[in-house]
Amino acid sequence: MAAILLCTINARYIHANLGLRWIWANLGALEAEAGLLEFTLDDQPADMAEAILVQKPRVLGLGVYIWNAMETQRLVMLLKQLAPELVIVLGGPEVSHLPMRVDFSAADYIIQGEGELSFAALCADIVAGRRPSKRMLSAITPDLGKLKLPYHLYSDSDLAHRLIYVEASRGCPFGCEFCLSSLDKRVRIFDPTTFLAALEALWQRGARTFKFVDRSFNLSQQSTLAILDFFLAKEPPFHAHFEVVPEHFPQAIKEQLCRFPPGTLQLEIGIQTLQPPVATAIGRRMDLDKIQENLHFLATATTAHLHLDLIIGLPGESVEAFGDNLNRLVGLSQGEIQLGILKKLSGTAINRHDQEHGMVYSSLPPYELLQNTLIPFRRMQELKRMARYWDLVYNSGNFRSTAPLLWPDGDVFHGFFAFSCWLYNQTRATWKIALPRLTELLYHYLVEEQDKHPEKVANQLAADILTVKGRVLPELIRVQATRLPDQRHRLERSLIRRQDRHDAGQSN
Repeated sequence: MAAILLCTINARYIHANLGLRWIWANLGALEAEAGLLEFTLDDQPADMAEAILVQKPRVLGLGVYIWNAMETQRLVMLLKQLAPELVIVLGGPEVSHLPMRVDFSAADYIIQGEGELSFAALCADIVAGRRPSKRMLSAITPDLGKLKLPYHLYSDSDLAHRLIYVEASRGCPFGCEFCLSSLDKRVRIFDPTTFLAALEALWQRGARTFKFVDRSFNLSQQSTLAILDFFLAKEPPFHAHFEVVPEHFPQAIKEQLCRFPPGTLQLEIGIQTLQPPVATAIGRRMDLDKIQENLHFLATATTAHLHLDLIIGLPGESVEAFGDNLNRLVGLSQGEIQLGILKKLSGTAINRHDQEHGMVYSSLPPYELLQNTLIPFRRMQELKRMARYWDLVYNSGNFRSTAPLLWPDGDVFHGFFAFSCWLYNQTRATWKIALPRLTELLYHYLVEEQDKHPEKVANQLAADILTVKGRVLPELIRVQATRLPDQRHRLERSLIRRQDRHDAGQSN
């Protein structure tokens, strides 16, 4: 039983919530009276309510994010029906800024901002029998040097099975109008000695997957080098994920990045646009030459897995300009390229472009752009589907050598866009397209729509599919393929002979 229960609804089980652990670690004398429950979007509100109420908490703290806002609203309303005496406190990015577009009026309190100190003070008041009259509470920004680090609150099961989130700094000095991080322009760094000691403690407990939530990890060369040195001193396997500024790679950082062995390092790079006028209009700093130089370095001189972000629908950016962004990025890097739709987040300044560019957003989370003057609604729908199919075909890595066949003239955007329109007409779906079916659909498109040689396409698909041990080719590809990867050749031919014998027996 916990007098104070901290909960959230994660997108997936693998994500262990760092924010709640920060809150829990800084409850002071109340830490021992607190507990933690994490759910996922697959859980039903009634089941979540049951798991919460069996703990008989006095105070429930709920972390609210763009992906769980609607589910949290339903949970709060249900809990207030079942246990009206339960004090429900909300916090997190989705409730920290106005306007608040999801109705959370059923909650007792909402803490806006970094809530470690304010939540602890509120709980102390409630436990002492004092109920503040003010419902909306502005958080006291904490001194990072005085916060108790939360990493001991990851369980052994978390360390073994989930992503371990850590942060070496808070804030971002840049002013990108679409991003909440731009509201906190003062970068604050946790004490390096204390932070590295916490990383070492996690490592000694068995943690091997670390995802840094810092918005600009490579901004401070001294801090960056200390953390890179920490990992370089360790024996693989391990995996470290950093979000980095594309223009800022001093020589010392470059040298360290080159030392990481394959499979240990992932860099997330927010490109968003490669059009200088668009970047300027949304307050995004851009040194295009430096970006191209650094992407080339990362792609050719390091083994880091690169994850690049592009946004569809930025004010003043046409479909053709976005297509140019994609074409150039594919030429610069073989890493993942995440295609995201522009979102209108409360608190950001992106709304200042609404009238000039006819920006129309969904009123429901995740508040994605529906249309603007350059991209009508129907085309935006097509681009959203393209983004999903791009994940399935390109970012998945399942079709590494086959995907380029979709753009034989080198125009990645138009080639893949045509395929995505065709694919949607065939499936009327963007989810739950199984790999064997997607493989066959790719074959049909390349052979029937692009008039490519059936045997060559089948061989290419076979080479891609059989790079992963244990996969079996769809029959259509198995029959058409004549050249299989060396490491799979004997097994595949054995399966073919076995199937042929079985077919012969059936016919007899």
